[in-house]
Amino acid sequence: MIDTTADAIADTTALEVDAVVEAAATSAPAWAATGAAGRARVLDGIADRLDTRAADLIVLAQRETRLSEPRLTAELRRTTFQLRLFAETVRDGGYLDVRIDTADAEWPMGAPRPDLRRMHIPLGPVVNFAASNFPFAFSVAGGDTAAALAAGCPVIVKASPGHPALSRAIGAIITDALDEHRSPRGVFGLIFGLDAGVRALTHPAVAAAAFTGSGKGGRALFDIANARPVPIPFYGEMGSVNPVFVTAAAARNRAPQITAGLLSALSSSAGQLCTKPGLIAIPVGSPLLDELARSTPEPTGDLLNGAIEAGFIGAVEELRDHPRVRILSGGAAGRTLLLTTTAQDVLADPEALTHEMFGPAALIVTYRDDTELLDLARTVGGQLTVSVFGDEADDTASALVAEGVAAAGRVLWNSWPTGLSVTYAQQHGGPYPATTAPTATSVGTASIARFLRPVVFQSMPQELLPPELRDDNPLSVPRSVNGARAQ
Repeated sequence: MIDTTADAIADTTALEVDAVVEAAATSAPAWAATGAAGRARVLDGIADRLDTRAADLIVLAQRETRLSEPRLTAELRRTTFQLRLFAETVRDGGYLDVRIDTADAEWPMGAPRPDLRRMHIPLGPVVNFAASNFPFAFSVAGGDTAAALAAGCPVIVKASPGHPALSRAIGAIITDALDEHRSPRGVFGLIFGLDAGVRALTHPAVAAAAFTGSGKGGRALFDIANARPVPIPFYGEMGSVNPVFVTAAAARNRAPQITAGLLSALSSSAGQLCTKPGLIAIPVGSPLLDELARSTPEPTGDLLNGAIEAGFIGAVEELRDHPRVRILSGGAAGRTLLLTTTAQDVLADPEALTHEMFGPAALIVTYRDDTELLDLARTVGGQLTVSVFGDEADDTASALVAEGVAAAGRVLWNSWPTGLSVTYAQQHGGPYPATTAPTATSVGTASIARFLRPVVFQSMPQELLPPELRDDNPLSVPRSVNGARAQ
């Protein structure tokens, strides 16, 4: 039975942090050497235990986060699904990206080619800074933890202050699953407190870090990771405005549908999603502007906690107080809010008018012509997503998609960015300031690559090679041999 008492949890001391990190470092070689089947069993075991204890966990999460039971139930389902998806990824072995080039005395470059065998190996201990807005899917047992464990890396989770008791309960579940499968001690650790997180990040034994949260916090930790005597990869996902560009044809032909979709995306999880659309560009004088102005603001529910509520109120007030911004609709507490300004004003003051409001609010930006629309698209900066609502025959559709590709990691056509799918081809990342690592994703099976590095073995005897690189391929991992796909 899970202890659902949400009592205060003391910050982890410096000595305790050091012990957790050193245990992770000690366990790293053994966990990396644990076969695919063993690591997959642990991931499946964590998922099974979370499912078994779902009722108690959801009660505890409701108590700490103000999120609804249906929302938490869906999120926990997503969490156990992604754990099992990573188990499948480990069993498949394709993530190792095995490439073998056999020796070739006649290699056309003008010199013989030696025998080269390349694969990915685990980086080592990873610090995961858990998010507050997804207490299951981006927290202790969330995607970063699942990806790191799947890669063969020990994980130290710095718990979110937004749900400490839930973090402790899930940490115990992970530890029990590891113990059940006789995994090395130290593969998983849980720490509490900002100072504890910073100490773990600067510990010499830590090899990488992952973060989901605010731009201010993420940038501070990113700078710390880079200032270490030996810098380490820091994968920070720091939010996004997620601009939406609506062409004149789409605004004219689909105003009711676009309005309904926007209001739903804003009210979902009270707008506390890093994929929430925050800036929507629509043509001046279009029916869509009238639809939005007449819209009935949707109820959003409570914000996660006092700190997030204060941050949202401050961001809204900063934008609302701008002399070129006015309220279009909404504004009552617990309801979606639409503010509005013009593209001309955004282009004149982009820094003040394109910041994130983490909550149920968005800025409607009216543009006069396609030239102004494309100028706006070029101004938004690095984003997680860019959405284009249009028709294939639109003169600007191709150009808008191209600008979306330049600005974001995920470009959507006639669809909203919320409801992020956990799958094989997903990309949840983008150019700075959306993330600190535009080449990486924090969602989907490709996220495992963050915690791996390639190594090539040259002219190595068969008996000294990892099994995945031997000629007989005893583990049957997918691989490329002399440039051709082989098993």
